[in-house]
Amino acid sequence: MLAGLLMACPVHAGKLSIVIDDFGYRPAQENQVLQMPPAISVAVLPDAPGARVMATKAHQRGHEVLIHLPMAPLSKQPLEKNTLRPDMSSAEIERIIRAAVASVPYAVGLNNHMGSAMTSSLPAMQKVMQVLNNYNFYFLDSMTIGNSQSVPAAAGTHVKVIKRRVFLDDTQNEADIRKQFLRAVHLAQRDGSAIAIGHPHPTTVKVLLQMLPTLPADITLVRPSQLLNEPQSVGHRPLPLPAKPTPPRNPFRGVKTCPVTPLPVPAILALNVVADSIAESQAMRYIKTNFSGLSLQLGKTP
Repeated sequence: MLAGLLMACPVHAGKLSIVIDDFGYRPAQENQVLQMPPAISVAVLPDAPGARVMATKAHQRGHEVLIHLPMAPLSKQPLEKNTLRPDMSSAEIERIIRAAVASVPYAVGLNNHMGSAMTSSLPAMQKVMQVLNNYNFYFLDSMTIGNSQSVPAAAGTHVKVIKRRVFLDDTQNEADIRKQFLRAVHLAQRDGSAIAIGHPHPTTVKVLLQMLPTLPADITLVRPSQLLNEPQSVGHRPLPLPAKPTPPRNPFRGVKTCPVTPLPVPAILALNVVADSIAESQAMRYIKTNFSGLSLQLGKTP
């Protein structure tokens, strides 16, 4: 009966999307990525020397293309050309995005390169979403900061927002990348879907080539655009630890312990109690009711 119930339950595959950022600078590794399954997507830096070539090649081989647009981080560091900043006007943001669209053909979405200062600013992200609304792009939030404003900024537009759950290669250690890959698989199995972002580093490419063929049967590789209607995780905080149970109140006032001397129970008495319990159980009553006739017939068989 239990086996029948398990077989009747539908099995839903977890959806895993993998996006490789920073395309346009490493043709050797990027060409290896383009040999991977077409569901692996690529995000192209618009001012990279190989932006147009790699975007076109990726599209021709069936990979989904995103614009990997530089956005200002909170940390003080040199900014790349045409980096979006929170203090920019709507016209300046529109100009940069328009140029990026021209540099990365076949793009259907956009995600942020760095961008903790930009994505945490609601007014700045509202300007971005208004521009993206004109291109029918989705926005993949790389989640470089926890309080990203991408979702509220997209309110009132047609821009759909999806979020990165796992960074595959914060380090270049192969064991760490494998661990992050397995974490992305686990999240997809547990939550139904997950997006992982990596980069075209030699170690990342090596690990992906090794592990993609070993994906569990209940995991399906998908493009980011296939997750636009999936429920998005609301946070990345670990589940809270269960509260410590409150000890029961002692019913004996003023008595800390209640001394009891247990009496030994004969083994035969214990067995009789167990046998009586089984005989009176619901399962045994069901067997007696439904299979007693069958037992009699079997007893008459020569």
